[in-house]
Amino acid sequence: MVRAVGAALGAGALAWVAIASGSSGAPARAEASAMTAVADEGPGYAIEDFGYPNADKILAERGITLKRGDGHIVLADCGSATDLLEVWSRANDKICFRVTGTTGYLTLEIPAVFAVKGNSYSAQVDMTTGTEQKKYDVNKNAWTPVGESADKQGRDFMLMEIRTTK
Repeated sequence: MVRAVGAALGAGALAWVAIASGSSGAPARAEASAMTAVADEGPGYAIEDFGYPNADKILAERGITLKRGDGHIVLADCGSATDLLEVWSRANDKICFRVTGTTGYLTLEIPAVFAVKGNSYSAQVDMTTGTEQKKYDVNKNAWTPVGESADKQGRDFMLMEIRTTK
């Protein structure tokens, strides 16, 4: 009986040593240093590229290409609030943007824009037709003719950028 108890204790001790040193049989000290090395690396870095969130979905659903911005000019439902910046396009009808902060910018592509209704911010829009670029100052809380409605030749213009200041 003493032999059986001694054998059982010996087997238990051996099992404990095997578990403590890991399945590979390597010493516990080597595993601890491996864990330390991984922990010392730290987390990765998040890099903000200022790309517009869900831009692919918005393009598919509304035909608007939203590229980059600082988050202070965002696409909004036109009936969702007052003081929205309104962009009128023959290709997309009315498109609204909510403006926040003291300054903002958004690069985008909206074809055939002909008018912009300003809000309480000072705004400027950059537009292109072919290789020609034009800048328009948008009147606060009023309509501003831009693109084809301000062009003597009536050419289509694409809205490329909106910049705002409070």
